[in-house]
Amino acid sequence: MTHSDPFDKPLKIDNRPLWLVVLDRTARYQVIAALVLTLAVLFRLTPPQGLSVAGYQSLVLFGAAIFLWVSGLLPIAVTALLSMVSLPLLGIMDKKSTYALFGNEAVFFILGAFILAAALTGTGISARLARAMLVRFGKTPTRLAFTVFFLSALLSFVMSEHAVAAMMFPVIAEIATALKLEKGSSSYGRLLFMSIAWGCIIGGIATFLGGARAPLAVGMLRENTGLSFSFLEWSSAACMIVFPLLAIGFLLLLKFFPVDLASVDEGIRFLNRKRLDAGRIGYNEMITGVVMVVTVACWLILGERVGLASIAILGTAALFTFRVVTWQMVEEYVNWGIILMYGGSIALASALEKTGAAIWLVKKGMGAFSASPLAVIMVISLVSIVLTECISHAAVVAILMPIGMGLCKTIGMDPKIMTLSIALPAGLAYCLPMGTPATAIAYSSGFLKSRDIIVSGSIIMAISWVLFLISVVFVWPLLGFRV
Repeated sequence: MTHSDPFDKPLKIDNRPLWLVVLDRTARYQVIAALVLTLAVLFRLTPPQGLSVAGYQSLVLFGAAIFLWVSGLLPIAVTALLSMVSLPLLGIMDKKSTYALFGNEAVFFILGAFILAAALTGTGISARLARAMLVRFGKTPTRLAFTVFFLSALLSFVMSEHAVAAMMFPVIAEIATALKLEKGSSSYGRLLFMSIAWGCIIGGIATFLGGARAPLAVGMLRENTGLSFSFLEWSSAACMIVFPLLAIGFLLLLKFFPVDLASVDEGIRFLNRKRLDAGRIGYNEMITGVVMVVTVACWLILGERVGLASIAILGTAALFTFRVVTWQMVEEYVNWGIILMYGGSIALASALEKTGAAIWLVKKGMGAFSASPLAVIMVISLVSIVLTECISHAAVVAILMPIGMGLCKTIGMDPKIMTLSIALPAGLAYCLPMGTPATAIAYSSGFLKSRDIIVSGSIIMAISWVLFLISVVFVWPLLGFRV
């Protein structure tokens, strides 16, 4: 056995001047230092007319948070926590009021939702369901692709879309291997993996469980106005967009990625073997299924009276009682960064609202649209759907909700409509892998090129926005949401 010599590979020597090398290697720290210096200068300036000192400082802090969220210099959770810490340090809010916002109901709801999703994934019941549905309904290439698409959407109703994409990916990779699909040339391979991405994205906006943005938006709404949404109320408004998108989205996928395969019998046989290997459904899977069904039923029936977070925590307590999940499993699946971000984002939004900074910002930035509530919705929903291609969905909500709540006070709009107008478009990122993990996971398959995602994604994004506006004007008034 021979060992490779570490000196076999030629050394690469950087011939640039030392000062240029140092500048290049320390670019991140230079940007952070420049940001700190800029903030120090801004905090010493006199506030603009009509804005209090506390309002001005909270606005500067908000701008710094936006810069850090967009640039990615710090994790979004760290940025939110820094914003939270800065509020009492600058005297904008007292310590007790600031840190009490970490007890917002939205924080505990999403924690419970993460644990429920961990049980679905960890026990294997979600993967079992996926294989069973694909075998049962995927008899032809088109039907198999539609089953992948619809199942990804359906699971995203009750699980984080990110978790669904991560769970579906190996199942579809197994099918692609069994069918001997070639990366770079198989249109059907591209169709299967894009079906995961689009299914997760579209299904992810249907309920509170598909992602972090909806609970965060509702938490900020409750903190600012005292209003809230029931589980059924939110889902009714969202599904008016989701159901048409499911039909249109799959037809678009077939248009962009035509089926070039005659049969999927080999893939179905492979999935059947995997089902046999898995054996009969186990105790943990049955308990998880029952707890999930009961929890969702309680959200629908008792959510408004008991509270969504209370039901979610009781559901997770049941899983621990029956020893379906362990704390080690929870730590593996729960996104603690998102939970930490919640408290900081809600605190910052509360500061903007209480100091009057949000209303001042709205009057300066969107005064031209204040005469038409529909124009306001068009602008803010378009900003939301475009911005979410570049940064985290939750960060988009954290940025736009304070502005939206200020707009509602200025023009007298229903804050619940504004919340929907920000949070729903914030989940519809199709074009860039950085926009959502579901797209990034599909892209990692090797079957897709950037052009495949961007071109098709641009069209479905435009259609999604138009469908959203149609729902606002014609459908939502029937549900009691009038502009």
